[in-house]
Amino acid sequence: MTIKFLLIDALNVIRRVYAAQPGEDSPERVEYARTSSVQSLQRAARECRPTHACCVFDSQEPGWRHDMYADYKAGRKPMPDALQQKLSGFKDAFSDSGVSSIEIPRFEADDVIATLASKVALQNGHVIILSTDKIFFQLISEQITIRDHFNKRDIDYSSVMDKFGVRPDQFADFLALSGDSTNNIGGVPSVGKKTAARLLGQFDTLDNVLSAAYIIPGKLGDMIRLYSEDARTAQTLVRLRIDLELGLNLRTYRYGH
Repeated sequence: MTIKFLLIDALNVIRRVYAAQPGEDSPERVEYARTSSVQSLQRAARECRPTHACCVFDSQEPGWRHDMYADYKAGRKPMPDALQQKLSGFKDAFSDSGVSSIEIPRFEADDVIATLASKVALQNGHVIILSTDKIFFQLISEQITIRDHFNKRDIDYSSVMDKFGVRPDQFADFLALSGDSTNNIGGVPSVGKKTAARLLGQFDTLDNVLSAAYIIPGKLGDMIRLYSEDARTAQTLVRLRIDLELGLNLRTYRYGH
C-alpha cells in the first residue's frame, strides 16, 4: 500500500477559522470555530483521500528558535484567551472525527511536520501538508505537496517558481536574504524579494551569495558583507528541522473513514 499522509498544521487551520467567526472572543465563538474546524478537516479528508492523517500542534513551551533568537515571533498577535483555554476540546473533536493529534514538547508544529513529511517521502510515500504558511514551501518535492485548504489549491514546484522566482529547495535561503516578517526574522537590509530571487538565480545558494559578496558592486555588496552573519542566523531559523527523533508509530495515524 502506498502511503498518502495528510499532515494538518492544526493551529494554522484553527486560527484562520476562528478569525472568520463573527463576534467577540468568547466560549460561544470557540464552539462555532471548533465545529467549523472539524468540518474543514472532514472536507480536506474527502478531497485528499489520505491513508494516514494527523493534526500537529505547536508546543506551548518556547523552543530552540526562541533560545537562539530572543525576538523570534516578537510582536505577533497572541492567541485569544478563550481559544487558548479550549484548545484541548479541538483535539478531542478531531479525534472523534478519526484524526489523532500530536504535540511534541519544545518543538513547533513546523519542525514536526517537516520531519514526518521527510520520513514518509523517503519511503516513497506521498504527503499533503494542509497549511497556508509559506515556510513549508522549502519541503515541496515530487512526494510532498502543500495544500491551501481555504483556496482549494495545491502549491507545487511550479507555483513557487512562478510566484517567487526560486526553486523550493532555495526557499529557506530566499527568506534568509529577504526576511520573514511573519516570524520577525530580518534578512539583509535593502534585499527585497526580487533582489533575493535574482541573487539566488545567479549564485544558487546563500553560501555562494555571501562568498561572492565582494564582487557584487555598490551598496548591495556592502550590505551583504555587513549583514552576512545575520543572514546565516536567519537561514538557521527559517530552515525546517527534518531530523527530530519523534518515536511515533505510523500505524497510529491510519485514517479509516
